[in-house]
Amino acid sequence: MAIATPRSAFRPTILALALACASAGASADPSFGGPGLLVVSRSVYDNMSSNVQTGTILPPGCKNTQVGCPSGNGATNDGTYPYVFNNALYDGSFGITARIFLDATTPDGKVVNSLEVPNSLHPGDGHDQLVTSFSSKSELGLNLSTDGQYLTFMGYVAPVDAIDVSNSNTPGANDPTNPVGEAFYRAVARVDQQGHFTFTETNAYSGNNGRNAILNNNNANGNGDGFYYTVGNAGNGANPQPVNVILGAGSQFIEATHQHEAQQTPGTPTPLGSFSVTQLGAPADKVGKDDNFRGLTVFNNVVYFTKGSGGNGVNTVYFVDTTGNACPSGVGVPAPGAKLPTQPLAYNPATVQASGLPDNVCVLAGFPKTPNKTATTTAYPFGIWFANANTLYVSDEGDGYAGGTDLYTHAAAQTTAGLQKWVYNAGTKSWKLAYTLQNGLGLGTADTVPGYPSGSNSATGLPWAPATDGLRNLTGHIDGDGTVTLWAITSTVSGSGDQGADPNHLVAIRDVLGNTTVSGAAQESFVTLRKANFGEVLRGVSLAPGALNGQWF
Repeated sequence: MAIATPRSAFRPTILALALACASAGASADPSFGGPGLLVVSRSVYDNMSSNVQTGTILPPGCKNTQVGCPSGNGATNDGTYPYVFNNALYDGSFGITARIFLDATTPDGKVVNSLEVPNSLHPGDGHDQLVTSFSSKSELGLNLSTDGQYLTFMGYVAPVDAIDVSNSNTPGANDPTNPVGEAFYRAVARVDQQGHFTFTETNAYSGNNGRNAILNNNNANGNGDGFYYTVGNAGNGANPQPVNVILGAGSQFIEATHQHEAQQTPGTPTPLGSFSVTQLGAPADKVGKDDNFRGLTVFNNVVYFTKGSGGNGVNTVYFVDTTGNACPSGVGVPAPGAKLPTQPLAYNPATVQASGLPDNVCVLAGFPKTPNKTATTTAYPFGIWFANANTLYVSDEGDGYAGGTDLYTHAAAQTTAGLQKWVYNAGTKSWKLAYTLQNGLGLGTADTVPGYPSGSNSATGLPWAPATDGLRNLTGHIDGDGTVTLWAITSTVSGSGDQGADPNHLVAIRDVLGNTTVSGAAQESFVTLRKANFGEVLRGVSLAPGALNGQWF
C-alpha cells in the first residue's frame, strides 16, 4: 500500500540528504570506508599517442590466416583519446588497460578521498597489480561483502597501456582460436575500510571479462579468507569452445587468498552455476554463452545476477537454485529457507564441451524468458538491488543503438531504459514491473564534454557528443521516511568508435518505497551528481565498506 504522506514531503534534494548523512555519521576525516559514504569506481585512460601506432596489426599476436583476425592495414588511429577507440571498428577485441581509482564520496557525489589501485606504474606490496580495460563498459562493478566490511571488484593482472587484454586468454584456459595471442590472469580485488588491498587470481573468464564479485566471509568451509561469487563472460574464439573456457564462464566460485600475486598458481575454474536455454524448451545455444552475466547481488541467502547483452541465452534476471526444486522448467522463485552456496557446481568433465554444465540457475519468475535468438530483444538489465523481499530495482542500460543519425531520438524514445521497479506478488509467486523511472536522466540529450571533439566522427559519420542511453551499475539505501535513495551509473550512446569510452555520469533518485503506480512516481526525478571528465569513465557504485543499510546513518 502506498504511503499516504503528501508528495512534497518526499522531495528533499540529494544535497540535503548528503548533509543529513554527514552530520549523522560521515567523519570529517576523509577515510575510505564507514557510515555516510559511497564508493565510485573510475577508470582513467593514459592518453599517449604512443599507446598505439597507426598501421599496427591488431590484436597483438594475431595471425593473418587465423579466423577472427581483422583484415586491412592495421590500426586506423594512434593512441590519442578519444580517436584511439576508432580502432574498435577495425579490431573487435580492441581495448587498452588503464588505471583504476576508487573514490569515496558523500551521497551528493563530492569526493572526499581517492585510492589508486596498485598497478604497474604504482605497484603495491609484493608488486601486486590490477588494471581494467578502457573502455570495457561492463567492468568494475562494486559490491560489499556479506558482512559489509569489504568492497570487491574484478580486473586483470596486466600492465597499464597493454592492448586487447580484455579479450586475451587466461594462462590456464587457452583457446587456440582466440585471435588475441596473449594471456593474462583475471583477479578479484578486496579492499577494506583503511584502503588495504588483496588480490585473488583466477583462470576464469578466458577470452572475456569478469564483471562483479561478492565476498562471502560468513564462511562455512573454515577457510578464514572466505570465497567469492563472481559473474562475467568467457570466450573470444570459434565454436566449440574449449572445456576450460566453458568452465570459466558465467558465475564462478573462487576461494579467496591473501597471498601476493607472485605466489599464486590458479587452477581450473570452478563454476558456481549455469543456465541453458534448453531449460525453457529452446534449441541448444552456444555452450558457455548463455552464461554471459553482468549484475550481481546476494539477498536473503540467494545469489542473483543479470544478463543483458549477447545474441545467445536470455536477457533477464536469474538466481542460483541451491535446492534443486525451485524451477523444474527453468523459471521460478527461490525456495523458502534456501541457503547460500558454499561449494562450486559439481559436473562431469566428459560432457561439458558437448552439452555444457548441469543447470542450477533459473530465470526469476515474471522477468523475460524468451531466448534472444527467437525474438527481438527489448530488455538490457544490468544492475540489481533489493530494497526488501517484495521490491526489486533493476537498471536497464538501453539498447546502445548508434546505427544512424537518429541515435539521439531513438535513445529518447526507449520506454524500458532507466531504473525499473519490480514488485512481488505472493499469490502468483511472480514479479511484475511497476514502472520505469526516467525523469531527469535526459535520455538522448547530447552532453557537452570539455575537451571532446565537436561535430561528427569521420570514422562513423555520427556526432561525437555522448547522450545518456540508460543505467548500468546500481546501489541503494532505505531511508527513514518511507523512501529509498538509489544511485546509478549511466550508459551512453554516441558516434564514437566505442561508446564505452564516453565520459558518463553518476546519478541519484528518491523513490517512495510503497508506491506501485506510474502516477505516484510522476514527480520523481534523477539528479546528476557527477560527470566523468575527459579521458575517464565511471563504472561501479556502492555503499562504502562498513556502511551496511542499517548502519549507514
